[in-house]
Amino acid sequence: MKLNELADNKGARKSRMRVGRGIGSGKGKTGGRGQKGQKSRSGVSLKGFEGGQMPLYMRLPKRGFNNIFRKNFAEVNIGRLQQAIDAKKIDPGKPVDADVLNEAGVIRRTLDGVRLLGGGEIRAKIEITVNGATKSAVEAVERAGGNVVVIAVPPKPEGKLPKNRKKAARAKGQEDHQAG
Repeated sequence: MKLNELADNKGARKSRMRVGRGIGSGKGKTGGRGQKGQKSRSGVSLKGFEGGQMPLYMRLPKRGFNNIFRKNFAEVNIGRLQQAIDAKKIDPGKPVDADVLNEAGVIRRTLDGVRLLGGGEIRAKIEITVNGATKSAVEAVERAGGNVVVIAVPPKPEGKLPKNRKKAARAKGQEDHQAG
C-alpha cells in the first residue's frame, strides 16, 4: 500500500446538498421548501403561532408588576463592615459613608444609596452614614458604642423620569418656558 493509494471507505464522507441549483439536482426550484406560503419565503417568524388558537404564552396568567419607583440599594451587613475594619480597609475613627465603603471594596457601586443590614456582629465603634438601615443593624452599632445616621435618598436626575411622568415633566417645562 502506498500513501497515494489511501482513501476513505465508499460512502464514508457525504457532500452537503446544494439546494436551488437547477431541477436536475433534485433540490432545485423551491429548494426543498415546498410551494408558496409564508414558510417558503425568507424571514419567516412563526414561533409560538398556533394556527389562530390562543397561544400558550397568552393563555398563562400574568403575575406581579415592576414598580418604577422602587429604590435599588447597595446592601451591607454589619459583619462585612467588621471584616473590612479588621483588614484595616476602613478606619473606625473616621466617619464612614458610601464613598469610604466603595474605596474599601465593601460595595461595588452605590446605586440609589446604601442600606445597612443586621447580619453578623460588629465590635468597632463607628459613625456610619447610610440611606437606610434595619432596626437590628442600628441596635448592634449602638451597642458597640457607635451610631447610625440615616439620610434621605437623593431624587433621581431629571433625565431619568419614568415613562408616565416624562410627558407631565415636558408639559411643565413648556409652561415654564412660555411664562419666562
